[in-house]
Amino acid sequence: MPRAAYSNPTAYGDLSGANLWIWLLSHILAEQKFLSIFSMLFGAGIVLMASRAEDGGRPGLLHFRRMGWLVLFGLLHAHLLWFGDILYSYGLCGLLAYLFRRQSPVRLVVTAVGFLAVSSGLLLLLGTSLQNAPPAALTELERDWNPPAPAIAAEIAAYRGGWLDQLPIRSTDAFNLQTQGFLFFTLWKVLGLMLLGMALFKLGVFNATRSTGFYLGLIALGVLVGVPVIAYGVGQNFASGWEVRYSPFFGSQPNYWASILVALAWVGVVMLACKADRLAPVTRALAAVGRMAFSNYILQTLLCTTIFYGHGLGLFGQVERVGQIGVVATVWALELALSPLWLRYFAFGPLEWLWRSLTYWRLQPMTTRQ
Repeated sequence: MPRAAYSNPTAYGDLSGANLWIWLLSHILAEQKFLSIFSMLFGAGIVLMASRAEDGGRPGLLHFRRMGWLVLFGLLHAHLLWFGDILYSYGLCGLLAYLFRRQSPVRLVVTAVGFLAVSSGLLLLLGTSLQNAPPAALTELERDWNPPAPAIAAEIAAYRGGWLDQLPIRSTDAFNLQTQGFLFFTLWKVLGLMLLGMALFKLGVFNATRSTGFYLGLIALGVLVGVPVIAYGVGQNFASGWEVRYSPFFGSQPNYWASILVALAWVGVVMLACKADRLAPVTRALAAVGRMAFSNYILQTLLCTTIFYGHGLGLFGQVERVGQIGVVATVWALELALSPLWLRYFAFGPLEWLWRSLTYWRLQPMTTRQ
């Protein structure tokens, strides 16, 4: 769908019946939750890889080279394929997160909350400043939040066109996200989540060694606190009519904060699954997807741009939310099937191999370890 529909569900498409339920469940259970999980795992990975590299005596060089390549991959991904890239942000935030890797879990959590509060505070500050703004001053903001029909039509036409037709609008959106969007929002949120992930890794949360009761507590926190807070925020947004002076700033706050609680609930679910031997076939498939996270991330882009953009099937703007869930399930099923098969023969995913080879500046072995 057009970009505005991601943040403002009333901007485009049917929002009733099954489509409303799909949006609601996606918003409550997924939107910002899996970004939070992956950001936390990225932070955990920095601690893990730095400790391994320190044994070789050059952790900083390898880390900064690794993050530098990720920034380049993100730039290429965003401008050439899909503007909503996150690799660029992870690379830049990863450079900064590395400086905090030796802090204690308590200090990491406190610092993480501080960084997370910056984005939240900036949104509240901007929202407050707009409350008495004259209508003329809100014109551009309204156009971005709830685009008029000609703007929607132009975006749809561009993405249903060829790759060169898509390039100007895609690159413009990517540039905005990687500059003002990054400095205003993404930097503080992603960096805060990375530090939180470092703390959770040091506390043993991500390796399924904590008690069953601990993980049940995470699930309860997400279900009993996180979900109701997000649902309340949804209700307030609908009550305001998704008004531009409210929803992007004040109306986004419940999901901004409570998404972390729901993300931790998902962590609890996965850790309990890892503790259950009878679920080993499922967790092995999920682990294979995780080991190929970079390759699978780009594969999703290639699959979905082929389905929706004009150089492929050109279905951009034509598939309602119910149909989109079918696309999600199909892509998941494909990656769950392909990843274990690939790793049966190779040690890394193709892009993981490339990234690793560039980081160490020598070709890495590609065949499976014996």
